[in-house]
Amino acid sequence: MKTLAISVKERQNVGKSNTRALRNQGNVPCVLYGGEKQVTFYAHENDFRKLVYTPDTFIAELNIDGTVTRAIMQDIQFHPVTDKILHIDFLEIIEGKPITITLPVILEGAAPGVKNGGNLMFRRPKIITKGLAAKLPDAITLNIDHLKIGMFIYIKDIEMEGCEFLAPGNSVVVGVKTARTAVKEEEEEVEGEEGAEGETPAEGAETPAAE
Repeated sequence: MKTLAISVKERQNVGKSNTRALRNQGNVPCVLYGGEKQVTFYAHENDFRKLVYTPDTFIAELNIDGTVTRAIMQDIQFHPVTDKILHIDFLEIIEGKPITITLPVILEGAAPGVKNGGNLMFRRPKIITKGLAAKLPDAITLNIDHLKIGMFIYIKDIEMEGCEFLAPGNSVVVGVKTARTAVKEEEEEVEGEEGAEGETPAEGAETPAAE
């Protein structure tokens, strides 16, 4: 997985007034847990932009006053009005201990079902995945070259060594669904053929006499 180095400072005070002061200065209060002890720290909001505002998933290498700790972002809080980052929770990565993380799904290829008038249905652009940090990929790549209309890829169809997907096996990730317009056009075509074969004379028209 990709890594991102961030220099942060440990907090000495964790009261509400200190938290407010940090935020007023453009800093983001954070908590690191999962290790021997919980650590509170902060960094400027600009230092977290590449970690937060991206579809990619990173392992954060937190340099806390000279000590580097590898961690993943577990939770983030935004201001309801300004969308500014208010708080971030990090989980320390312990060697040999699996972590749970959300991985992006990348689609490769072109589904023939879409070329034939179907609609691509991309239900899960991200999948919650569990595994060892050393074995987790940057993303889950799925090839859709074989998807015809009515075909789908489910969670149970994805096989990646070292990854456990925390979603029901019958959950749809991506597929090709029949377009409503295509169905309507097909129905109208069938109705038109039936009408031509079994149409009745218009009112007032003469019918041929039986011989």
